[in-house]
Amino acid sequence: MTVPGGRPAGTRRPRALLRRAAAVLAGLALLSGTASCTGGSTGPAPAISPDALGSDQEIVVVSGLDVTGQGGIRHQLIEEWNERQEANGSPYRARLVELSGSADQQRSQLLGALQSGSASYDVVNLDVTWVPEFAQGGLIQPLDDSLLDEEDLFPAVTATARWNDVVHSVPFNTDVGLLYYRKDHLAAAGLPDPAGTGFTWQDLIAYATAVQEAARRDPGARAFKGLESGWTSQLSAYEGLTVNGIEALSTTHPDPPLTDPEGRYTGTPALIEEGLDELARRTHQAHTLPGAGDSTESTSLADFVAGRTTFLRHWPYIYRDVADLPGTDVGVMPLPGKAVLGGQNLAVARTVGGGAADKARDLISFLTGPTGERCLLDAGFAAVRRSAYTDPDVTCSYVRGDTATPGAPPTGEPTRTMPRDRDGRPAYADTVLRPALDDAVSRPRTPYYGAFTQTYAAHLAAVADGVPPDDLSTTARDLDAALRKVMPVRP
Repeated sequence: MTVPGGRPAGTRRPRALLRRAAAVLAGLALLSGTASCTGGSTGPAPAISPDALGSDQEIVVVSGLDVTGQGGIRHQLIEEWNERQEANGSPYRARLVELSGSADQQRSQLLGALQSGSASYDVVNLDVTWVPEFAQGGLIQPLDDSLLDEEDLFPAVTATARWNDVVHSVPFNTDVGLLYYRKDHLAAAGLPDPAGTGFTWQDLIAYATAVQEAARRDPGARAFKGLESGWTSQLSAYEGLTVNGIEALSTTHPDPPLTDPEGRYTGTPALIEEGLDELARRTHQAHTLPGAGDSTESTSLADFVAGRTTFLRHWPYIYRDVADLPGTDVGVMPLPGKAVLGGQNLAVARTVGGGAADKARDLISFLTGPTGERCLLDAGFAAVRRSAYTDPDVTCSYVRGDTATPGAPPTGEPTRTMPRDRDGRPAYADTVLRPALDDAVSRPRTPYYGAFTQTYAAHLAAVADGVPPDDLSTTARDLDAALRKVMPVRP
């Protein structure tokens, strides 16, 4: 069997040759400016730094930035594995290489590097939506089913590991949308805490309206200082908007059939319109933060911290940053309706073979084991194993010190103290995060996800700016037609 580039599967190019190839590709990138990639998208050609390439006995792990900060938990887990290798007399060591930029940019860099063979990446940390694309393209290799502990993994998380019924990845950390809220705003408006009440999107809009009315009646109230609206989310035309759109559609239509098991498009204008209509209700300008149509993870978090909005849809990793905000009290609960499953899975590059492949699989097994997952949970990630949330015997014994604050946060702001339960887990882990993961929904699983999300988000932008089009039916038909052009369609 051969892989892209004409090499037999399981062979590795010499590192010195890879360094020279990387230098050549970097020069070509400067000259050409663009390179093609799968999914019908184009982007900057990957300029792979020689620093990303090591010896034949170095396992290079490539990933996006660690949200737990510089020297974060992923680095610490890899260093623990390295220490064990040294103690056992093994010459192998692992090193983490982090890619900057947005998720779309990271995907393009990884696709370009793995397709060309220009970077000696051994283990790749993939967004769960990328697994079908990388597996279908022969860029990652099949793995043994024994690497999946399905009895301990969340079922929805387990499903992300396979493509065409073959295991191609192992869940590393997961993610799910949550609802954060300012308790000080609710108390000042005379509203009860919504946690545990079966809170719906209709309730959220009613609460948001009530808070805004209370602020108008008492504009001098300290709790309402800076308040502009009821809620905000990540509504800029990128993956964040796709996520919000899928959550809206999944709330109105459980398990919406947008793709079939082969990843082909199966939607209809009527189905698409259901999601657009719900998204339009959620993002109406009467209760949505002005400018939310340009919001990303970082800007929406900043708006919430500043008190400009009462409710925030965001991810678990911000819990450590908002749970003890000075001068206020922040609550967190499962998102009303349906919430999208996120996360990253570890996979082995197709060109890795021999002893390096064995060590790559060993590293993945170590990182995703019960202890590693508990360490990830303690540090602020959402763990993929139930035992990390519930088993008192599963503790983080690999990392010394406070795993919640392994390094400075990416924003450069002072590190905050994460509230803990009596077993040392994040205080919300078992009561909020675990139930949210049990009920999470997946985005469409397709090798053409890059084309899907770009098209989907671009059309949703007309709806999510607070003033949706007068005719959502036309927008739905246009989006349906656009998806049929960029994706294969089931006959």
